[in-house]
Amino acid sequence: MTTTTGPNTCQGHSTVVFDESLADYDFGPTHPMAPIRVDLTMRLADELGVLDHLKVVEAPMGTPEQLLTVHDESYIEAVIRAGRSGDPDLVHGLGTEDDPVFPHIHDASAHIVGASIEACRQVYSGESLHSANIMGGLHHAMRGRAAGFCIYNDVAAGIQWLLDQGVKKVAYVDVDVHHGDGVERAFWNDPRVLTISLHETGQLLFPGTGFAEEVGGPDAEGSAVNVALPPGTADHGWLRAFHAVVPDLIREFQPEILVTQQGCDSHTDDPLADLALSVDGQRAAYAALHELAHEVCAGKWVAFGGGGYAVVDVVPRAWTHLLALVSGNPLEPTLDVPGGWREHVQTRLGRVAPLRMTDGREPAYRDWGSGYDPGTWLDRQVHATRTAVFPLHGLDPMP
Repeated sequence: MTTTTGPNTCQGHSTVVFDESLADYDFGPTHPMAPIRVDLTMRLADELGVLDHLKVVEAPMGTPEQLLTVHDESYIEAVIRAGRSGDPDLVHGLGTEDDPVFPHIHDASAHIVGASIEACRQVYSGESLHSANIMGGLHHAMRGRAAGFCIYNDVAAGIQWLLDQGVKKVAYVDVDVHHGDGVERAFWNDPRVLTISLHETGQLLFPGTGFAEEVGGPDAEGSAVNVALPPGTADHGWLRAFHAVVPDLIREFQPEILVTQQGCDSHTDDPLADLALSVDGQRAAYAALHELAHEVCAGKWVAFGGGGYAVVDVVPRAWTHLLALVSGNPLEPTLDVPGGWREHVQTRLGRVAPLRMTDGREPAYRDWGSGYDPGTWLDRQVHATRTAVFPLHGLDPMP
């Protein structure tokens, strides 16, 4: 078994793009995507001293020109219109149970786009080595419609902004429990962008896509990579799949900048999906991405949030670990959760918060190089992905 090692600190300025008005992206009190999850994350990060090592950068508003790089004008107009009228527009995916209409929906969504582009700008310009927008990661929005809690696709807009500045290659790794379909589709036929998504199989979970044979358009075969994981996949299986696919492809592709989406709805306590990771396994995944950014991209790393609906027990701890890695000063998993934060959760939500920053798991896994077992669903899925994609990059799919 391979055991993930603790990440080392790194040198360079790091930022988080955030202001409280980003919480205006709010579908209402009964919607799973509660903006309080980000407030709780920032409070926890502050109490643990993480923000002492991160410069907090104000989030700008995304401009019409920036939105038009990844969305149709007619769709943007539909979002503005729906926000003003309150009426659903099902043709554009607005007013559904997943994506209800709310006042100022355009401004709130465009603000997240602006924040994500600013995170990309921070890294591209060299002002930051790493930059994060944990309110971002809205990876399901399509060019002409909303989907899966996502109105505008801030990730695609950020990547497109990097390409428009002249970046020749961007790698995008999505570890949300749901397939990163909107980002994949935005760059489906663009060989400059490698999209890799590890997610619960679309046989059982929204959006029903993201299988091994989906490898990119005719001019970019191999640019889309999908690992469809069985329900119940826990730390050891998830990390086995990640390390069997992601590092080899990133090293071969040689991107200039690594962009990642860290939806933490892969946790066993998440109410909307069926993977079984711990906070420790998620932290190990974030650490591996951080290390790849240093190994391949001279440390240039842009990190986004994403899904995550266990808003007290999981999201704040997982994303505080993420922000600590972005800061270059990772937290020890065994740290106690600060008493002041726990009291705030009790007072605000009437909930008992976790005691520690760990779930008490050891994120170990069996390396793919030791061979695979075709009798297991997980190994069959990983092998299918390697077989479909690795030869397109000149890599041997066999262990």
